[in-house]
Formats: sequence, C-alpha cells, structure tokens
Amino acid sequence: MDYNIRGENIEVTPALREYVEKKIGKLERYFNNTSNATVYVNLKVYNDKTSKVEVTVPMSNLVLRAEERNADMYAAIDTITDKLERQIRKHKTKVNRKFRTTGSTADLFDFTPEEGTPQDAVETEENDLEVVRNKRFDLKPMDSEEAILQMNLLGHNFFVYTNAETEVTNVVYKRKDGRYGLIEPN
Repeated sequence: MDYNIRGENIEVTPALREYVEKKIGKLERYFNNTSNATVYVNLKVYNDKTSKVEVTVPMSNLVLRAEERNADMYAAIDTITDKLERQIRKHKTKVNRKFRTTGSTADLFDFTPEEGTPQDAVETEENDLEVVRNKRFDLKPMDSEEAILQMNLLGHNFFVYTNAETEVTNVVYKRKDGRYGLIEPN
C-alpha cells in the first residue's frame, strides 16, 4: 500500500507517519492485491487542540472512508482503524450473503481499476437501493428557526418544510459539529 499522508496545522513527523502506516497496514489482511492501493490520510489540528484524522481508501468496487476527532492524535488513529475494520467486515458479510450462490467474492476488495461494471454488480446495487418505507405529509409554511425547533422536537437529523417567504421547499439539517445547515433549491 502507498500512503499519502498530509498534515494541516501539524508537521507529519516520521514517528507519526510510521504509526499511521503500522495501524492502517493491519487492514491489508482483508485485501487481495494491495500493490495498486493508495491510502489517503489527512491529519488536522484545530486551535482548540483537538485533532481530526480522515482516511480514504478508494477501491474498484467500494470507497472506504472514515473520520475521527479526538484530543489525542494517536487515539484518533486507533479509533479510525477500528472504524475502517468494522466497515470492511460489514461489507464483506453483506457481500458474502448476496454472492453465496453466485460464486467467489475474491475480486470485491481489489484495487485494480475496472473498465465497466458487470451486470451482476448493477443488479446488486439496484437491490441495495430498495425503498422500505414511504411517508406522505403536508409541508407547513414556516421559517428556518421554526423548522429547526420542529426537527429537534421530533429528534430527527433533518426536517423538510416550505419556506414561508419564498414558498419553496427547503431542508434544515444538523451538522456533525452540532450546528445547523440549510438546503435551498436554485
């Protein structure tokens, strides 16, 4: 595996680079061919002394991605390795169930680029996109502050409403940093 380790507001020391390569290198046991693999690691340090680690592993059939915030950079790297390992195991289990009757799953964690998507993979993706629940409701005209209050009362991560001023459908959502976002159509 090749490692592309980048630091923002932090110098990537040889010890830190070695630790990242050692921890993420443990994931190689899940892959067939790692000679073409590139792991993108972004290490950030913020003014409040918190650290953020982002890891992206692009593959031919899947992109593994995880991020973790922690006061200790090394603890964040440990946690992100666990997250990636859970993602891999979850995906392998899901794939093994689907391909139990069709044959080998050996090429699913391959890093070689593909020319096209096989028909079986397209059918699998279509099955994964099945709608399991359908809800209908009237959109009440309101402003974004009222929509945020409604969202919090319901305990949801997003809320769809009609903007009272523009009479256009908008969406408010809760961001990972605890603040709120607003999606408006053009």
